[in-house]
Amino acid sequence: MSSKLVPSDPEKVMVIRRVSKNITTLSVPFFRFGHLKVGGRGTIVRLNSGALAVFSPVALTPEVKKTISALGEVKYITALDIEHHIFLGQWHQEFPDAKVMGPEGLAEKRAKSKDVENVPFSVVFSSKGDNAVDADFDSEFQYEFVSAHPNKEIVFNHIPDRTLIEADLMFNLPATEQFSKSGVSATSGWLTRFFGSLNNTRGSAIWQKRFIWYALSAKDRKGFNASVSRIDKFDFDRIIPCHGDVIESDGKGIFRKVMEWHLKASQKSSRL
Repeated sequence: MSSKLVPSDPEKVMVIRRVSKNITTLSVPFFRFGHLKVGGRGTIVRLNSGALAVFSPVALTPEVKKTISALGEVKYITALDIEHHIFLGQWHQEFPDAKVMGPEGLAEKRAKSKDVENVPFSVVFSSKGDNAVDADFDSEFQYEFVSAHPNKEIVFNHIPDRTLIEADLMFNLPATEQFSKSGVSATSGWLTRFFGSLNNTRGSAIWQKRFIWYALSAKDRKGFNASVSRIDKFDFDRIIPCHGDVIESDGKGIFRKVMEWHLKASQKSSRL
């Protein structure tokens, strides 16, 4: 595992923050392709039952273990897409009774790699299945499997906290919080600044709109539009992305701004 991708000592640079009564984030530096400062983030949600659901797990450091022991018992561990799975083995080993969940194609991808551990998936989100988890989980979460996304994205909405949790559906760069303890500026380097200009939510967010429309959704825009339309029906105010800062409020408005073209296309299609 390249040190350019994952911090050599994540304990020192991880920001553990309680963003709401039920949600804790684990934010770390992360360099995409070894150069782009996009940051990484795991999210822990405490359900009404006391069970914990972990999304896009990051390094399981001693401080993370201490945080978990104070919150409850890990019952669900989810890779939000086929790229956010590096630490699944570590978490499964520590919490073997937890249900491991992920998108279709991820198990096969991991089976081909010699660098990751074998992990049994209890729930595989599929474009052909009903994607139910269990009564405890389903009573608190809405979710959409965006099979049209190149990374096979699963988006979750925690209903009690009105919080959307996603990985690569949209970014909110720069990754200020994620690099805040690293001693490195989240905006340094021309590649990072260029990528950040394409993947932020400021102003009209025109470049991220273009990036998603012309790049991410190009192969199946109709399917992408349909997923975005279903997500838009969720009731959320906060957005927790894996890359970039948490959108603490007006998340629905920002989502609609970034996904404007997809929502309009979906509405037009439904009228035909």
